[in-house]
Amino acid sequence: MGVSAVPGSGKTVTLSALAAKLVTGRSLEADQEVLVVTLVNSAVDNFAAQVANFLTERGLLPHLGYRVRTLHGLAHDIVRERPGLVGLSDDFQIVDEREAGRILQTAAEAWLNGHPDLLNDFLAPDLDERREQWVRRDHWPELVGTIASSLIRQAKDWQLSPVELRDHLDEAPQALPLAEMGWAIYADYQRALAYRGAVDFDDLIRLALEAVQLDDELLERLRHKWPYVLEDEAQDSSRLQQEILALLAGSSSPAGPGAGENWVRVGDPNQAIYETFTTASPEHLREFLKRPDVEGRELPNSGRSTQSIIDLANYLIEWTERKHPIEAVRDALTPPYIEPTPPGDPQPNPPDDSGQVHVVGKKFTPREEIRAVADSVARWLADHEEQTVAVLVPRNRRGFQVANELKRREIEYVELLRSTRTTRETAGALGNVINYLSDPVSPTKLARVYRVWRRDDREDSEAEERLNAVAEALRRCDRVEDLLWPRLGRDWMDTIRLSGEFLGVREHLDAFRGLVRRWQEATLLPIDQLILTLAQDLFDAPADLAIAHKLAVVLGRVAERHPDWRLPELTEELAVIARNERRFLGLGDEDTRFDPERHRGKVVVATVHKAKGLEWDRVYLMSVNNYNFPAGLPHDRYISEKWFVRDSLNLQAEGLAQLKAAVGPGEETPQGRPPRYEEGAATQRARLDYASERMRLLYVGITRAKRDLIITWNSGRQGNQQPAVPFIALETFWEQHK
Repeated sequence: MGVSAVPGSGKTVTLSALAAKLVTGRSLEADQEVLVVTLVNSAVDNFAAQVANFLTERGLLPHLGYRVRTLHGLAHDIVRERPGLVGLSDDFQIVDEREAGRILQTAAEAWLNGHPDLLNDFLAPDLDERREQWVRRDHWPELVGTIASSLIRQAKDWQLSPVELRDHLDEAPQALPLAEMGWAIYADYQRALAYRGAVDFDDLIRLALEAVQLDDELLERLRHKWPYVLEDEAQDSSRLQQEILALLAGSSSPAGPGAGENWVRVGDPNQAIYETFTTASPEHLREFLKRPDVEGRELPNSGRSTQSIIDLANYLIEWTERKHPIEAVRDALTPPYIEPTPPGDPQPNPPDDSGQVHVVGKKFTPREEIRAVADSVARWLADHEEQTVAVLVPRNRRGFQVANELKRREIEYVELLRSTRTTRETAGALGNVINYLSDPVSPTKLARVYRVWRRDDREDSEAEERLNAVAEALRRCDRVEDLLWPRLGRDWMDTIRLSGEFLGVREHLDAFRGLVRRWQEATLLPIDQLILTLAQDLFDAPADLAIAHKLAVVLGRVAERHPDWRLPELTEELAVIARNERRFLGLGDEDTRFDPERHRGKVVVATVHKAKGLEWDRVYLMSVNNYNFPAGLPHDRYISEKWFVRDSLNLQAEGLAQLKAAVGPGEETPQGRPPRYEEGAATQRARLDYASERMRLLYVGITRAKRDLIITWNSGRQGNQQPAVPFIALETFWEQHK
C-alpha cells in the first residue's frame, strides 16, 4: 500500500496504530516483529513512544513485537548479521558524519595540493591576482570537498567502488575533469576508511543491500523476522532504501510487478525538502503510488490549521500546477489538497479568522524585517503567553540574527538551529583562548583573549570604553613576554598608554596577567582537562559550564583519534563548531523529539527544514525573496553557484553530470553509450530542481501554522532581491480572498 498524507493528517499516529494492531492481532510468531522504518533518530523515539502507548492501552507489554529503526539503524542490523559476507571484520567501526567529513576534507585538500592548477579553467576570468589567491586559499578547498562528497555519495548509491568507477572513466570518450577529481578523492577517502577498519553511513546502506542480495538464507531469515514493513517519510527515500525494503517485503524487483506483501509506504511528496544533491527523491514514492500492484490511499484530512491557512496552502499547490512561469517546475507540488477534518473528528480545526493571515508585501531591508518581526512578536506575546509561536527562516545564519535581536530585547526564545547561541558563544570563547595559547607571542590574539575575559563589559558603556582601550593597547604590544613575564626594567605595564583615564587599570591588568600565566602552564594538560580548566575561569552560568564539559568530551575523543594533533588543529575543531559549519551534538532538544508545547510563551527560532513535522499557534515565515525561494527565472540567483566560478556554473551539478556521463545507468543512447556530457546543461537542471525543492519548502513553512501566519520578504544584503514569484502569487490571491 502507498499512502499520500497531507501535513497534519496524523500519519505518525496512523502508522503507530497500525503497528500496534499488527502486534496485537495474533499473527506474529514469538520471534517476529513489525518493522517500522523512519527518517531521523528523533522520529524513532516518537514512533516507539506512540506504539508503546497503543499497546499499553490494550493491556500488553509496551516494548515487544515491533522494532523502529532509521534506515542507517536497519542497515547496521543487517550488516551485523554477517559482516564477513561484505568484506568487513566482526569489529568494524562506523564513522559518523563529522569524522567522515574530516577524512573527506583531508583527502580533498591533499588532492588540491597535488593538483593546484587542474581547476584553473573553472575560475572566473575577471578575478585579479589578490582575489584569485584568496579564492584558492579560502574557498577552493571547501568547494572541492563539497563536489567530491556529492560524487562519492552518488557512486555509492550506484554501488560503484573506486576500482569500478576507474574502469568507467577509462572507457569514457571525453575528458571529465570533475569526475576524475571525484574518483581520486573517493579512492583516497576509502583507503582512509579501510585503514581505520571503518565504514561511513553510505557504505552501511550499500553493504546492507549487497548482503541481502548475496545471501538468500539471510534474506529469508530477515523476511521471517520482519513479516510487516511500515515505512514513514517515504518521500525522502533513496533508490537503495527502496530496494532494501522491497527485498525484505518479498519483492525481487522494487520497480516491477510482484511486489512483496505487507509493505506500507507513507509520505507526502509535497514535503520532500532534502532532495538537492542527495540520493533521495520524491519520484520514488510517486512512481510506487502509480504501480498497478500497489493500493493507493490518501490521508487528506488535517485538523492542524484554520481554513484560511489551508486555503493558502492549497492555492500554492494549484498555482504551482497551473500557473508557475517555468513549466518544468509545475510538478513540484501536486494534489492531494488539504481538507479540514469532518464534524466529530477528535482533532477539529481551529476556528477560522482570515484576519490572522498576513502576506506582507512591504519591502524590508534584512535589518528592518528582523525588527518588524521582533516588534510583532513582542506585542503578540503580551496577550498570548499560553500559546506557541515560531519564527521560521530559510537558513541558519538568518536565524542567528533573529535570535540576537530577541536576546537584545530580552524576549525569551529557544533555538532550533544548527546549534544554539550558548554552544556558539561557549565554543567561540574557548576557541579564542586556545588559539592564543597555540601562538602565545601574538599580541592580536592576546587582545582577543582579553575581550573574551571581559566580554560582559560590553553591557556597560563605561566598562566597554575601558575594554576597547585596553584591548587596543594589548594589540600594539611589541613583546608579549614583557607583559606576561616581565624582567627588571622590562615591564610593559610601565609603558602602557590608554586613550582615556581609568581607575585601577594596573590592578585589572595584573589579574589578567596572572590568569594568562596559569592558562599557559595548563597547556601541558590533555585537551579535555585544559578546556575544563579554562571553563572554570571563563564561565559562571550552568548552561555554559555544561556545554564546556560536553566540548571537553568531544575534543578528548578527537585527540584520542588523532594523537599527532596539537593545539592548532584542536583549535580549528572548536572554530568549526563556533562557526556552525559542523553539527555539534549539544544539549537539549537537538537530538531528541522537539515538542513546541513545552515552550509556550517563548519564541522558537528555527529553519524551515528543522520545523518539518512540528506546528505552532503562530508562525512568522521570513525572507521569502527570490534568492531564498528562486523560481528558476533568468534573474534569480542560486546559493550553489559561486561568484568565483566562471559562467555561473554549478560545479556540484556539473560534477554529477560528468559522473553520469561516465557511468550512465539506465540512460544509454541507442548506440549503447551514456549521453555525452555538455557543460552548463546540468547547471540549468539543478536550478529547476532547486526551484522545485524550494517551492516544497515554502509549502512546509506555511503548513506549520495552526492559527496565525505572517509571511514577509526582504531585499537582501545588497538591496537587489525581489519578492519570490510564489510570494507575489500568494499575496495577490490573499488580497482577493480575504
